[in-house]
Amino acid sequence: MPVLLPQAARHQETRIGAPEWREAAQATSRKARLLIDRCGQEAVTMWQPKASIRDPHMAHHLCRAAYMEPWRFRVEMLKGGSTVEKPPPGEGVTLWKGKMKPPAWYARLPLPLHRDARALQTAELVLAHARGARLTAARLGRAQNQINAQLRLLQRQREVLDLRLSEVRKGLLVNQQSVKLRGYRPKCEKVPDKADSALTWEKDELRSMKRKMEKDMEKSETLLKALASCRDTLGFYCQERLQAVELLNQPLDKVLEQAGRHSWVNISRAPTPRTQGQKTPPPNPVGPYTPDCAQALYEAKRLLMESKDTLAEMAKNEMNFREQQQQINHRVCASLTQKMSETLELKERTNMTLGLMRGTIHRCTKFNKEMYVTRGLIKGPLLKTHLEAREKLDRPLVRMYQKHVGTQLPEATRLAQDTDQLQRHNEHMEKNLKELLAMHDELSWNLNCKKIGCEVDHDVVRLRRRQQHPHVFYEHAQLLVGGWDPRTPPPAATGSAAPK
Repeated sequence: MPVLLPQAARHQETRIGAPEWREAAQATSRKARLLIDRCGQEAVTMWQPKASIRDPHMAHHLCRAAYMEPWRFRVEMLKGGSTVEKPPPGEGVTLWKGKMKPPAWYARLPLPLHRDARALQTAELVLAHARGARLTAARLGRAQNQINAQLRLLQRQREVLDLRLSEVRKGLLVNQQSVKLRGYRPKCEKVPDKADSALTWEKDELRSMKRKMEKDMEKSETLLKALASCRDTLGFYCQERLQAVELLNQPLDKVLEQAGRHSWVNISRAPTPRTQGQKTPPPNPVGPYTPDCAQALYEAKRLLMESKDTLAEMAKNEMNFREQQQQINHRVCASLTQKMSETLELKERTNMTLGLMRGTIHRCTKFNKEMYVTRGLIKGPLLKTHLEAREKLDRPLVRMYQKHVGTQLPEATRLAQDTDQLQRHNEHMEKNLKELLAMHDELSWNLNCKKIGCEVDHDVVRLRRRQQHPHVFYEHAQLLVGGWDPRTPPPAATGSAAPK
């Protein structure tokens, strides 16, 4: 075999080829080597990140060592003095055996699996969008259910408040009926008293309660409309998000696995543990959680908080109004009952006075008759045929002594004076009797008025207690308010019987 000598050992004189020929060959070789390095480097850089491009002014072995230095594990000192090796931060696959972590490589040219990779990426984006849409739909559906439950609670509270408002309106009608019934008392019994003041106070309080409850009803109606509009908006957005979820074909086993269940029909299964909820993503105009959905959920949250406060306030007001109305009704009924007892007391006293006056009238009438008999006896008989001799004033003895002035007998004068005195006494007694009879009539009329006033107050109390019964509705109470006389039965209602 030929032995190749080192290039340095060769001498210029031993070379046979021309220098120009040798330089041309070496230039071609250098050009080919540069082309190989450039093409190889360009081919490799299409598969390497930009940071991995080699510096042309640095040696190959030094460049490679400098490039691979950030890949190696780092030794950190702990507090106890021990050391631990940790991989460098960033993306990439950690090679624990070689204690290196190369950075992630990104190809700048489409690979043969580019179509499959793009399909997988699209599927991942679709699944991520579907998961976000499902999460958003779940949030929207839960908010819709809460709004719907709050709507039902608000409607029930409105029904209770409407019933209480009907009771207050019925109380106003009962107050009007009570005032109207008390207007049928006699004139002497219409003197303003504390019962009238209590009825006026009750009317003012019930009107104030009615205005407050009507304001609560208007406020609840506005809130009810807002909740209904929010519920419809949440339902629309939820159905819109579910359209993206319906396009996915997810097997039932996967759904059961995600739900943490083994069967939908296993009733005796253990309860599903509460899973950790996912955080709400930030609003994204091109994502499943759009700003409109965020605004709808924020509005639902605000309405839920407002409706809870409104419900608590309505319930508290309804309870206060019920207690206040009961206290007002009891106070008015107690005033009327006390007035009725006072009327009964005065009625008994008037009845006793009337009895005493009746006995006095009897005695005075009898005594007056006896005085008239006495006057007749003193005055004497009217005809001479009824007189005896001793009763005549023209007897001979009387006639003889009557002729002289100094011998006037006092019999006729005394009889005339006594007759006049009896006549004046009888006239005075007749005047007293007339006064007694007039006072007797007045006491009788006053007693009758007291009786009517007591009956009217009793009827008012009985009417109030009957009308305040929960089974008596506002429509039944309206039947008694009209132009009918309380002493006559009310007109029969069309299509329904009057309350008994």
